[in-house]
Amino acid sequence: MSNSRSDLSPDRKKIVTDPLRPSDHADSAPAADEGRDDITSPRLGPVEWLRWGWRQLTSMRTALVLLLLLAIAAVPGSLVPQRGADPNGVTQYFTDNPDLAPVLDKLSLFDVYSSPWFSAIYILLFVSLIGCVLPRTQHHWKALRAQPPRTPARLTRLDDHRDVTVSVPGGQDASAVAASAVETAAAQLRRSGYRVARYDGRGAFSVSAERGYLRETGNLVFHIALVGVLIAVGVGGGFTYTGQRVLVEGQAFTNSLLDYSSFNPGRFVNTDTLAPYSMTLDRFDVSYVPPGQPGSGQAGDFAANVTTLTPDGQRQDGQVRVNHPLDVQGDRVYLLGNGYAPTVTIRNAEGVEVFHDSVAFLPQDANMTSLGVIKVADGMPEQLGLIGFFYPTMDTLTSGALTSTYGDLEYPVLTLRVYAGDLGIDDGTPRSVYTLDPTGMTQIAGGDSGTPALRLMPGETQDLPNGLGTITFENEAPAGTTGYAGSVKRFASLSIHRDLAGPWVLGFATLATLGLLAALFVPRRRMWVKATPHGDTVRVEYAGLARGEDPTLAAALDQIVERHRPALPAPTDQSPPSRPASDDQSRPDTGKVD
Repeated sequence: MSNSRSDLSPDRKKIVTDPLRPSDHADSAPAADEGRDDITSPRLGPVEWLRWGWRQLTSMRTALVLLLLLAIAAVPGSLVPQRGADPNGVTQYFTDNPDLAPVLDKLSLFDVYSSPWFSAIYILLFVSLIGCVLPRTQHHWKALRAQPPRTPARLTRLDDHRDVTVSVPGGQDASAVAASAVETAAAQLRRSGYRVARYDGRGAFSVSAERGYLRETGNLVFHIALVGVLIAVGVGGGFTYTGQRVLVEGQAFTNSLLDYSSFNPGRFVNTDTLAPYSMTLDRFDVSYVPPGQPGSGQAGDFAANVTTLTPDGQRQDGQVRVNHPLDVQGDRVYLLGNGYAPTVTIRNAEGVEVFHDSVAFLPQDANMTSLGVIKVADGMPEQLGLIGFFYPTMDTLTSGALTSTYGDLEYPVLTLRVYAGDLGIDDGTPRSVYTLDPTGMTQIAGGDSGTPALRLMPGETQDLPNGLGTITFENEAPAGTTGYAGSVKRFASLSIHRDLAGPWVLGFATLATLGLLAALFVPRRRMWVKATPHGDTVRVEYAGLARGEDPTLAAALDQIVERHRPALPAPTDQSPPSRPASDDQSRPDTGKVD
């Protein structure tokens, strides 16, 4: 292939020699001495690749994608029980889904918020936001310190333009009148919150003003506050702990690791230095809508009345209500649930008491039909497991099944199925106190055992099957109480939470909201007032330009004109607002905001 220009086709010769087309135009042919048509990019070394990767990571587009990925990655945390918040739910999930649960566990879906892949997205978003914010902050700082731009040569080319021509009073100089008009305009604009700069010369006097940098400031504050939220959540989460404990009326709790039913500390929490205090559930109050009224049986207000005691001997009474936690020594105590805790006493054949406790029965419906488990590990020939249902107001369905028709204690009944055998607790395997696995055990009461299930009311005692002993459903009502009020204790499920990051997150979130409001509603605009003397008249021009959409720009310009006119002599002529001509789009010096 020849390198001479004569070897090019006529069309390509025209392209190369076209004087109106730059040589580097996309449709231009290469020079004859280049010898090839393709463009070769420079080879990138390790430093260049790192620079390219950093620019991609710190772009706003990447930050938005990472923010979307973070939201998507958080979805499994609401679909699958998390070990940190619901360890019993995770155990139950493994029981209900023995094939799927191990796969989800390998993917860290039971620990979403501490998983490696969630942390990777979190850290990348953190780095990306910082990389976006720092250069923009530097650029914004320079812009704040810079003077407003010079007045465009042709204000008529701006979309919003007004002008008025005034006569110079006799004996006055037109230039002095023009300078005075611009000085007055500058003072008015300054009082309106504009930054102003005077630009005089070439026979004209003008003032350039701008405002709305608070918009970009708000944008930066929003992103900086978002970074603050990420830091507060990431670092503060390491100093956060959450624990759960079920307390029966009259039972006490000490804020120590051994006294929690479940405890989930952050990685920086020292479990030996928890805030020292104790808490006793004195009484649990709940009200129900009486029968015969609208909403009969629905629960009203819940209140756990507790007494706290600190090491210095200070005793304080308090209440834990729904959505109204109690603050104790920096911890917040929340009410998660409640129910009945029947007190049961079991004695063996010799009359020796082998079990006595108030057992929490978990509600199964709105009428407080409750399910509970009693385990007797010692004192009997065999270990016993009892699965019971408690009915605060028992009734019988047409099918013969029992149910509760009201949540309060109107006709309380406790039914129990009894199993004998190995409870599976001697091998050290942790077992939930709320479930019983009867596999390998013999049912000796209820079901197909041939012996009816035990049925007791408060204060009653029955014999256990096979002469194993007796069981008593204790009546906890005070002496002299009529009916069944107070005959069964209640329990409260409490969550003790300490979150050092909470105030910081709230502060940064508030700051982000304020910054976002400023970024959305503060307009960014520039205004110009220019006075040009012509003989015995002065032409005063007003123009405005907005960065982005600003539907109030014309009204703002009209307000500036109305405030400025009283300072001018009587107008001799006023032209309507001028609009740019279609052929002006190709002219330079349009006055557009960078």
